[in-house]
Amino acid sequence: MDLFANLWLGLQVAVEPTNLLYCFFGVFLGTVVGVLPGIGALAAISLLLPLTYHMSPTAAIIMLAGVYYGAQYGGSTASILLNLPGTPSSAVTCLDGYPMAKKGKAGVALFVTTIASLVGAMTGLIMLTLFSPVIAEVGLKFGPAEFCAMMLLGLVAASSMSAGSAVKGLCMMVFGLLLGMVGTDVNSGAARFSFDVPELMDGINLVALAMGLFGVAEVVRNINSADSQRKLENISLKSMVPSRQEFGATIKPMARGSALGAALGALPGVGPSIAAFMSYAIEKRVAKDPSRFGKGAIEGIAAPEASNNAAAQTAFVPSLSLGIPGDAVMAVMLGALIIHGIQPGPMLITEQPSLFWGLVVSFAIGNLMLVILNLPTIGLWVALLRIPFAWMYPAILVFVALGVYSVNNNTFDIYTVATLGIMGYVLMVLKFEPAPLLLGYILGPLLEEYLRRALLISRGDPMTFLERPISATLLAFTALLLIWAFWSTVRSNLRAKEELDALRALPD
Repeated sequence: MDLFANLWLGLQVAVEPTNLLYCFFGVFLGTVVGVLPGIGALAAISLLLPLTYHMSPTAAIIMLAGVYYGAQYGGSTASILLNLPGTPSSAVTCLDGYPMAKKGKAGVALFVTTIASLVGAMTGLIMLTLFSPVIAEVGLKFGPAEFCAMMLLGLVAASSMSAGSAVKGLCMMVFGLLLGMVGTDVNSGAARFSFDVPELMDGINLVALAMGLFGVAEVVRNINSADSQRKLENISLKSMVPSRQEFGATIKPMARGSALGAALGALPGVGPSIAAFMSYAIEKRVAKDPSRFGKGAIEGIAAPEASNNAAAQTAFVPSLSLGIPGDAVMAVMLGALIIHGIQPGPMLITEQPSLFWGLVVSFAIGNLMLVILNLPTIGLWVALLRIPFAWMYPAILVFVALGVYSVNNNTFDIYTVATLGIMGYVLMVLKFEPAPLLLGYILGPLLEEYLRRALLISRGDPMTFLERPISATLLAFTALLLIWAFWSTVRSNLRAKEELDALRALPD
């Protein structure tokens, strides 16, 4: 009965005209920010922060949260249509979303991402509503050893995401780890691999890395042949709706992605990006034909989109109930609350019930608004593909440059994205997939930080990873994944050898 009373309180707060207006403004702006490559929710929320000084705390956090999860919806649009990830978490959507667009299935891909986003968000909301105290308690049990083991599991899973050779995927993951080491050492404060370049003291810009590897590299690769290779589709409601077979293929991936994202999002420091990448890796592992991934598999967009949206909802659990921001965006949101004199932490739910439950119910309303906003505009977005790429590519490069520049207001980042774009093109020619590199870059610094922290606490004893039940379980899963990957590779090689021997045995 307490739960229903709390939800009724939240509904009364969320449907106030002022809060509804700010919710709509937030999700609309978040969608636009997500579509525009490189800008991201962090820049938009930072710019909106001064406006919240004259708003109520509830309206302020509803608007800022709308920008955050609205960007998850919009980020997939540019990923599917132009191979430009609007947000880091939507980079994995490029792997199968863009090939679907090239096959004339852009409308179906956008429709599936919208539905998957709604399913994931609602799953995350249910988890947030029912299990906030439990999830917060579990989150408190995660120490450096547990986080280190979880990051290692994510990195091993990343090696399986490559559409080609698993060895190449592993090499790209290691390369991403090396790029993640560039910058200032967290413990000692010493500069590493920065070559006395002041702009590299904070490391390589994540936005520049994603834009260069996915966007600029794709522009260079298709600059002469893109118009002849793509199939244009006539957009109608019937053409956007997936077939029964396609829809059936997305049900289990959406369920798995939603559950994984809801669980990972509740852990401090994980966030939607890691949830999306790990969800994609799992889908590729459980698929009957993993070779379809990277070539337009509909499961490859349904699972990550459900996962990152579920994680975006449950990311508020550690931020609000523990006072621990999971990422920079959450840190800015907590700053908005502190400015209004509200202290995030375990007492927030009891001391500010109208704010907490009003925010939860506004999430549900905001996600329904996003579906209403996104579904009718699918045809408009797909119409972008009718613009000749000779006109579109210069505009894409301008948007990339503006998006990258807006992060730090530094022209060095533009040179960085150009260099990474050329590197990404060379890697494409050599058939190295960029996704494991990006995840290696994201997880590498976190892995190093938690590893060193865990060893520091245990005074250098590595057995601390096996003595703690959660970290030991995660390491066991990592070992099983390695064994499974090795066996799958051996089995596929044996199958290829048998097919080759059978072809040689055929008469001329």
